[in-house]
Amino acid sequence: MSETPTPAFIPQIRLYQNWLRDTRGLSFDSYDALWRWSTTELDAFWQSIWDYFDLRSPTPHTAVLAKNVMPGAKWFPGAQANYAQQVLRHVGPAHAAGFAAIISRNEKGQQHELSWPELRRQVASLALHLREAGVKPGDRVAAYLPNIPETMVAFLATVSIGAVWSVCAPDMGTNAVLDRFRQIDPVVLIACDGVTYGGRDFDRLGVVAEMRAALPTLRHVILHRNLGHAGDDKSSDLIADYYPFALGIARNDAKVAAFEPLWLPFDHPLWIVYSSGTTGLPKPIVHGHGGTVIVALALKIIHNDVGCSYHPNNWGERYHWYSSTGWVMWNAQTSGLLNGTTCVIFDGNPGGSKEKPDWTTLWRFGAELGVTFFGAGAAFFANCLKAGVDLSTCGDLSKVRALGTTGSPLSPEAQQWGTAQFAAIAKTEAQQDIWWCNISGGTDFAGAFIGGHRELPQVPGEMQCRLMGCAVEAWNDAGEPVLGEVGELVCAQPIPSMPLYFVGDTNNARLLSSYFEMYPPGHGRKPGGGDRPADAGGVWRHGDWLRIGNPATGSTGCVIFGRSDATINRHGLRMGTSELYSAVEALPEVLDSMVVDLEYLGRESYMPLFVVLREGQALDEAMRATINGAIRTALSPRFLPNEIFQVAEIPRTLSGKKQELPIKKLLLGHPLEKVLNREAMANPGCLAWYEAFAAQHQARA
Repeated sequence: MSETPTPAFIPQIRLYQNWLRDTRGLSFDSYDALWRWSTTELDAFWQSIWDYFDLRSPTPHTAVLAKNVMPGAKWFPGAQANYAQQVLRHVGPAHAAGFAAIISRNEKGQQHELSWPELRRQVASLALHLREAGVKPGDRVAAYLPNIPETMVAFLATVSIGAVWSVCAPDMGTNAVLDRFRQIDPVVLIACDGVTYGGRDFDRLGVVAEMRAALPTLRHVILHRNLGHAGDDKSSDLIADYYPFALGIARNDAKVAAFEPLWLPFDHPLWIVYSSGTTGLPKPIVHGHGGTVIVALALKIIHNDVGCSYHPNNWGERYHWYSSTGWVMWNAQTSGLLNGTTCVIFDGNPGGSKEKPDWTTLWRFGAELGVTFFGAGAAFFANCLKAGVDLSTCGDLSKVRALGTTGSPLSPEAQQWGTAQFAAIAKTEAQQDIWWCNISGGTDFAGAFIGGHRELPQVPGEMQCRLMGCAVEAWNDAGEPVLGEVGELVCAQPIPSMPLYFVGDTNNARLLSSYFEMYPPGHGRKPGGGDRPADAGGVWRHGDWLRIGNPATGSTGCVIFGRSDATINRHGLRMGTSELYSAVEALPEVLDSMVVDLEYLGRESYMPLFVVLREGQALDEAMRATINGAIRTALSPRFLPNEIFQVAEIPRTLSGKKQELPIKKLLLGHPLEKVLNREAMANPGCLAWYEAFAAQHQARA
């Protein structure tokens, strides 16, 4: 890491507000005033973000928000963008300052550093190969790769030529992956031969072969040698006519040197990510280049306070957020490159192996690589607390100035643990009261609604503020905004990274039902910003319980209390209940099933699975192993239930729907008569068992 004298550190949000004052004549006496301006004067706010980050386009935009409607908002018409263009503009200055683009390590201790010029060369080489293989703008490229530099290279190469990226983690089973990739008709598959996790190697060539056979639109397979199998007889037998990834990134000629990413329309599709609902297949959500870039910059830099590594204010910034490629935080980690920040990534289990658990693994990694921003899922910090991790034994963590969390609510106890740990080892003023950047957002819009502010007070267990540009409110049952009470999280104005559409979604029916149909069109829409038609659409309903402010303490921060729907949220990874049912109910012994996830208000995730078995079957250890095996194979070990219970019936409505949300509320302590209507049930007689179970659970919890 290069060393240079640095000035006194100024938080990024202060730099932005200074810029607003100096260039726009805008000053605000509080963050609340700044937030209200950003969510009502949408044109002025988002234009300021464009100008502040010096976003470029060969053609000018004719408006900021041409059409203020949800869904279907029209942002920056006339402008052109490319995610890879924004990344590669940093090659020269970042390299001249002596900083790497990506530094990676895996469980085996293998470390790799990718320079900015080498990142550009590999991206150009693979992009040219994809183009020569017939990939055109708008074609879909599917990836089955872990959290390694090659995945970032493959992503940037894909989107640089206008193709659309979609990645699944190699810990996902064949069914879960095919449920996603079958919907998007990929023409290319970029896969790996296997992964290492928890001290074990997992061969994935068989899964890759199954995917190839099950995806008829594939024309080309690129195989990365992650475990070392690619190129040997085994991979040749399983996967014929594959192209080695190493060859794809090996080119270094005049065409590579001259390569430039395509300029694309602002809303050209960038990637397809998947957010699972409670029914049907995972939702294939499409985000655009321009909207994703501008929102990522506002979030990552101004709110998360992750600076450019070669800017004097953040000289030597090294940004790490532990993730797998199956979580949108991989996308968030990659977005560090948009601002010329060195991304530091780890591939493997952050808690060591099952035989030798070690929750110091990531901390030692961060210490050895000089990480400045250390992020992970809230469950990671909770596990460190439980394991009694002592950071004084983890090496030199003196570079760390901020901690990031998301995925589920961070408990006050876990935050207090981390704060005390850093106070005990503090070598800088920042570490004496370490700043926690606790954020909450979603795969759904590739961003965050609630998060951090470097200059606001910290309250353990809370997030500091609603983010600029996000008109977030908590609504009560009457659809009215409330403060100091728990309500539905809604966003009453569009933001640029909201989905363009879902793949294969006729007339936007699924998009509308997922986010916009809970409240009547127009109800609660906020004034200001863009040309608003008579039918401006509804508000975005996110599916989380939110409280803004706390009258008891006077705090103005925000708390997420968990999902308000029946989606599973395990350790920050979301999965639709229908996917788990597909795996469990495919077993001949299982007639019916229901799962609820009680992740709520920072509590440890507790997920019971209820099963109805065929007559003569018993839920013994062998049956439990069979059910868990089905979930592990079809989905991921991350979605194994905490406990499995045999029941006589699954509660259902008269229309046959499983009563997941009412049972979840019952288990959280709500009275039975407040959470469901017996007259609307097909089998109300089964409720006595669940009521008794809920009482036992409450007593135990």
